[in-house]
Amino acid sequence: MDSTDVVVIGAGQAGLSSAYFLRRAGFAAGSGYVVLDGDDGPGGAWRHRWPSLTLSKVHGLNELPGRPLGVTDVSRSASDVVSAYFAAYEREFELPVHRPAAVTAVRDGGDGRLVVESSAGTWSARAVVNATGTWTRPFWPYYPGMAGFRGRQLHTADYRGPEEFAGRRVVVVGGGTSAVQLLTEIAEVADTTWVTRRPPVFREGPFSHEIGRAAVAMVERRVREGKPPASVVSVTGLQLTPEVRDAMARGVLARLPMFDRITPDGVAWDDGRTVSADVILWCTGFRAAVDHLAPLGLREPGGGIRVIGTRAANEPRLHLVGYGPSASTIGASRAGRAAVREIRELLAVAPVG
Repeated sequence: MDSTDVVVIGAGQAGLSSAYFLRRAGFAAGSGYVVLDGDDGPGGAWRHRWPSLTLSKVHGLNELPGRPLGVTDVSRSASDVVSAYFAAYEREFELPVHRPAAVTAVRDGGDGRLVVESSAGTWSARAVVNATGTWTRPFWPYYPGMAGFRGRQLHTADYRGPEEFAGRRVVVVGGGTSAVQLLTEIAEVADTTWVTRRPPVFREGPFSHEIGRAAVAMVERRVREGKPPASVVSVTGLQLTPEVRDAMARGVLARLPMFDRITPDGVAWDDGRTVSADVILWCTGFRAAVDHLAPLGLREPGGGIRVIGTRAANEPRLHLVGYGPSASTIGASRAGRAAVREIRELLAVAPVG
């Protein structure tokens, strides 16, 4: 078992930001901190995004602390650009990233330390920063008849582009930004139907500070109560981009309420309405990837982990960064700095200046 002061789990925006602030605070690579990443290359969740998601379509991409992204061609794939950016960042700051190192469990070592078990070995640490995000935990809601559907079902996490749906009948489920983006792409080549649980709310103009604060406050309140973090779309709404306006004009965003069941050949409502489908695309979001923390017994009755700031309320050695109110690219960077401040206090080291 290797020993270190801090283990950072995940090398996405939140994990790399945390590693940067640990390095700046004087923690030595290896003996002071390590980063364990389950992927086989840099980029975090960005390396898995669909190729048609270009920088021009990305909402909320923020730079990592200490190194600008730089001027780049906005028509390039976000996956390629961000993965290369993260790789350069790891090299420049000589961050001790181990990969692939999928963490399977975090346990109490019984000696004041936490034990982190992974596919690449086991580490003993005085503190852990969990920055695993959500991409590896796609959420599939259950509806009667799912198992009997004769067509194809896939999730946003499986989407690679619209070409494979050419000439097909596709039902897109979900009311978030990703659902709208994928729907507008697929509608260019396929017969599409959009289904959501709630009527979508479209918003004019850019996000305001008030909207952002309201969204963060809502999620922060939930994690303080031990509830799972919720989607912020209900607060922020969907942005009316030129692509969205064009889709509206073409009738692509004519939304139907959520169906009641899935049939072998499509979906159906209790009022007798049916829609035939070859494909059901579930754009139904993700859940926090925290199953490896189960041995610590931190789940609250509400289903989530109660978090105060970035610290797990019932385990002061554990910080969750990129979880709840910090689950945005800018929020993750800020939370990484905050977590390092608290870790230094926990380990009786002078706080970051």
